[in-house]
Amino acid sequence: MPPATPQLGLINTIQSIVGVDIDCFASYPVVDGQGTNGGYCGLAVKPIAPNMLKNCAQHPGVRLPISGIGGIENWRDAVEHILLGASSVQICTAAMQFGFGIIRELLSGLEEYMVEKNFHTIYDSVGKALPNVRHWEDLNMKYQVKAHIHEGKYIGCQLCYTACEDGAHQAIRLQPGSRVPAIIEDNCVGCNICSLVCPVENCITVDRRDDGTQHQTWKERTAAGTIPTEFNDERAGGRHHWVPAPAALGKERHKTLPGTAWALGPL
Repeated sequence: MPPATPQLGLINTIQSIVGVDIDCFASYPVVDGQGTNGGYCGLAVKPIAPNMLKNCAQHPGVRLPISGIGGIENWRDAVEHILLGASSVQICTAAMQFGFGIIRELLSGLEEYMVEKNFHTIYDSVGKALPNVRHWEDLNMKYQVKAHIHEGKYIGCQLCYTACEDGAHQAIRLQPGSRVPAIIEDNCVGCNICSLVCPVENCITVDRRDDGTQHQTWKERTAAGTIPTEFNDERAGGRHHWVPAPAALGKERHKTLPGTAWALGPL
């Protein structure tokens, strides 16, 4: 690319409050008793930068080359930016933290990746992932995956159980007499939170269970008119349908007898 070619570069640091001095009541950095915002950058912005890069690369009004910046520390980070539409990348924080030597490792890894994928130039890979980055409404709802715990690697920390029980779908149960929890497959939606919190690599995998023959997106399902579009929709059980009474702070607010429930909406 000629040096004078107009291009976009994103992202820069994000304004942020990096901390507050709780004794002198000012944000860091404190200068003579007062503070200001700092810059959020480096590896912390890695999930943000590629998303904004993707948005620009997919926008029909953007016709300039894009230079990807934000959270790049190694060759894989650089490749991810390139696959999402960057024709060049820039590094600042990582070079400040680890020195210019990281560039040699980045170039070496990038070259090996290009050979493996049979890319002759960087431009062969620019934007390669963009056709597969879609809005959630366009994803296949028939795609089905379930968590699987590999007993031989389980260390008994039960982090997966806690995460699923308190933050997901209550799809893991503790088994009396066994140190290994079990997956309740009817409840599991393949959200992956159990494997993300697991400290042991490949102890929990999320494996595909559907046969790949069915395909339906949320847009298609909505257009077919077969799902509720609001809570009082007739397809959700009829207007003013009954729902279980809620509990407050772990205690029932009202005594609900068998066969009774609360109604939503005016009666």
